[in-house]
Amino acid sequence: MTIAFETLLRTVEEMDTPDGFKAELIRGKIIVSPLSKLRHVRRMRELRQQLEPLAPDGHIVEYMPLLFSFPAAERAYAPDLFVVDEAAFDGEGRHADAAALSLVAEFTSAPTRDADWKEKAEVYGQLVPVYLVVDMQDSEITCFWDPSPHGYRSRTTISFGEALHVPAPFRCKPGTTGF
Repeated sequence: MTIAFETLLRTVEEMDTPDGFKAELIRGKIIVSPLSKLRHVRRMRELRQQLEPLAPDGHIVEYMPLLFSFPAAERAYAPDLFVVDEAAFDGEGRHADAAALSLVAEFTSAPTRDADWKEKAEVYGQLVPVYLVVDMQDSEITCFWDPSPHGYRSRTTISFGEALHVPAPFRCKPGTTGF
């Protein structure tokens, strides 16, 4: 971890963002963006409820803005929804280690869409087993899996209303009719 990344990460952690906003470290810059739109909450809750019984032992499913650090990539993100080993919250810091994540879901909006599809897919694709991009503009969900040092090796896209295959460690088909 470089000193510059540590300094930026500490700054993000200590920021007092306005209500309804979150701060992330994207492309070496502190980016403040709005929290998910109200219309996303029902979909996040629906996805959370479908994933909770299938999460790996000791993992929790949440959709609160918590910061996860990717030191090798010098990034820190606050995913819209995530599944994480609950041991990630045993520390004293203000951010969790991204290595504890087993799934991340980002719900796109105009200000975040580019980062969700490109930047975050690249960084998550080196570490997080499953990444879901819930594209609210195109009414589709893309599931990325099989991370590698060069990014995800597999992906599939479905339209809202279809069942989405989510591979290991979940091995489930959450429905999206409510999306």
